[in-house]
Amino acid sequence: MGRTRNRWGEGERLRGEILAAAGRLLAELGGEDGLTIRGVARAVGIAPASIYQHFSDRAELVRGLLEHEYARLRDSMRAAEESRSETDVVGRVLAQIHAYCAFAMENPGHYRLMLANGASRPAPDARAEGPLLDVIDHLAAGFERCVEAGHPLRVTPGRAAAVVFVGAHGRVALFHSVLNRTGAELVEPFVDELVSLVFA
Repeated sequence: MGRTRNRWGEGERLRGEILAAAGRLLAELGGEDGLTIRGVARAVGIAPASIYQHFSDRAELVRGLLEHEYARLRDSMRAAEESRSETDVVGRVLAQIHAYCAFAMENPGHYRLMLANGASRPAPDARAEGPLLDVIDHLAAGFERCVEAGHPLRVTPGRAAAVVFVGAHGRVALFHSVLNRTGAELVEPFVDELVSLVFA
C-alpha cells in the first residue's frame, strides 16, 4: 500500500510512524534480529531512502526505538502512579510496578531489547547510567516518599527499588518462559507480596 506524502513540516509525524512500525515488527519478530530498514519501510509504506532522512542506519533506528519504548514505559508508569491518591504512597509504588510488569508481559520483544540496552557504564569506575536505571530511580523516589509518610523500610529506598525491580523482572521472565504464556494473573500478587517484604 502506498502512503500519503507528509506535507511540509510533518517530518516528525513520519518519524513517529517509522518508530511505531518498527515497534510492531519487533513484537511480531520477538526480537531485533530480523528488524531491517527495508522491512520497516515496507510496513510504513515508504521507500527505504525516506527512513534514512530520520535514521542514518539500522543501529540509529534501534536507538530511536529504544527511546520511544522507554518513553512509552515511563508514561505508562507515571499514569498508573497518578491514578492513585497522593496520600496513598504505597499504592502509588505498587501501581508503578504493576504498570511495569504489564508493559513487560504485553511487549516481550520490546522488553528484551530494552533490558539488553537499558544501562551502560561510561567509565570503569563510574556509576552505570541509562533509561533502565532512570526507571529504578523513579521507584526509589516512590519508596523515599513512603518513608517520609511513616512507612519505614528494611533497607534503603534505593535498595528497595532494586530488590523489587529484580524480583519483578524475574517473575516476568518466568511468565515469558512458560509455554503459551499462562499465569499472568499470578504476577501482580507476587509483586504485591514482594513489595510488602521490603517494609519493616
